[in-house]
Amino acid sequence: MTYIWPSPAKINLFLYVTGVRSDNYHYIQSLFQFLNYGDTLKIIVNNTGNIELFTAKKLILTTENTIIRAAKLLKSKALLYAKTNCNTLGARIFLNKKIPMGSGLGGGSSNAATVLIVLNELWKTQFTLEELAKFSLKIGSDVPAFIMGKTSIVEGIGEILHPIQRKEKWYLVVYPKIHILTKSIFSNSLLKSTSQKKPIKLLLKSRFSNDFEDIVSNKFKKIKTLLSVLSLYAPTRITGTGSCVFSEFDDKTSAQKIFSLLPQNVKGFIAKGVNTSSLHQVFYKRNTHILNSKSILK
Repeated sequence: MTYIWPSPAKINLFLYVTGVRSDNYHYIQSLFQFLNYGDTLKIIVNNTGNIELFTAKKLILTTENTIIRAAKLLKSKALLYAKTNCNTLGARIFLNKKIPMGSGLGGGSSNAATVLIVLNELWKTQFTLEELAKFSLKIGSDVPAFIMGKTSIVEGIGEILHPIQRKEKWYLVVYPKIHILTKSIFSNSLLKSTSQKKPIKLLLKSRFSNDFEDIVSNKFKKIKTLLSVLSLYAPTRITGTGSCVFSEFDDKTSAQKIFSLLPQNVKGFIAKGVNTSSLHQVFYKRNTHILNSKSILK
């Protein structure tokens, strides 16, 4: 049976840079919250050995796309651990894209996580979520959080996750039609990697902020204006290192009211923050046996 699989967006409720490794990877502390909004993927497996991606936006049909990279990574790991006849593992993947690129909503990382989780089941490669999360760091630092699927404090370079329960609030997310490359922001000379690492309890009690906000808003005046306007109505920040600006509300009606005050040409959406990603909500209802799976790695 063919299913349509969710690939949810995320926001970073806070994001701090606490240091830099010798290889230039940055240590962070962030609060990772899923939204009930995102892309969808239809995945049909076959025995051709080929990975094919279909989407209306042909510009992302490349081997560098996280979807193709994720599928190939899973095949290579299956080959390494002699899981199955990897040469015949194939798939046709159809992407319905809603999450803008360079927005800070994690679209590419989310797509990779959905592919890894679903193909791991359909190809019967039998890796655990923890193993998939470990592999996935080769694709991006946000991918492990999407794979584990819970609201979490994220530390290290993205590999250390502390799941938490948080009140599920509503968010007005505005996309200013600006594509920001994560690499360019992390390499910005104005980035100060001096935020002090804090205990989780203190992080959650402190005022939330984003170490990249000044860099992004000073570089893009449109984002600076959005932050100024929306901050008049609700707590407002950028998400991740992207261009999207989000405002937090206790209920949907309040978010809708503020959205209605914005110019009609402003692109955005309203979504609810959820403690369990929509992919996990759907996937584990259909595959309850996976919850009890054990590691096969030696």
